[in-house]
Amino acid sequence: MHEQTSRVISEGLVFHFFASIAGLAMTVAATALGFWQARRFTVNRLQYVDAVQNGLAPVLAGVGAAIVAIPVVMIVPLIGTGTALLFGLSVALGVSSGARDIRKRLGAG
Repeated sequence: MHEQTSRVISEGLVFHFFASIAGLAMTVAATALGFWQARRFTVNRLQYVDAVQNGLAPVLAGVGAAIVAIPVVMIVPLIGTGTALLFGLSVALGVSSGARDIRKRLGAG
């Protein structure tokens, strides 16, 4: 009886470990994709929009991305609100990085 209980606990720990690794992988992927897409969109599509150079643009983009991501993470298992917040942060950093690239390309900073 004790051996069977130990086996069930061991299997539960293994499942929890793999679920944690899968959740971490999904969080890293969402964060990297958010940064990369926001930066690419900013450089390619918003290069002639003066408002993207405003310091408030990355904040608004990040908050908007987090608000959109929160309902998604409520549906998807293995990830939580922290993933949505990291996604919003990565989008904000991507917009900021893209705006900086535009300024460097134009020679304004």
